[in-house]
Amino acid sequence: MLKATILYGHPTDPAAFEKYYLEKHLPVAAKMIGVDKLELTKFISAPDGSKSAYYRMAELHFPDQAGLQQTMSSPEGQAAVADLSNFATGGVTVIIGAVEN
Repeated sequence: MLKATILYGHPTDPAAFEKYYLEKHLPVAAKMIGVDKLELTKFISAPDGSKSAYYRMAELHFPDQAGLQQTMSSPEGQAAVADLSNFATGGVTVIIGAVEN
């Protein structure tokens, strides 16, 4: 199983980010076919209580590399990627990993 992890930097306007993310982006991303599991995290702090390195994280699970590529190259996947520039003012980091149990 593969996991795409999307790390969102701290936005310039957190309230605007949250509104757009919940009302616009997540419905666009929900149209992607082939995602086995989706987990969303809003970070509270770093372990020492200071500001976390990232604001939010989304984790998308896929059965394999072919499934990930098929989903992300689909019109729905491309729409979700293109939408990032509409709200992710703190930048976005995407990493792909193999899930080990």
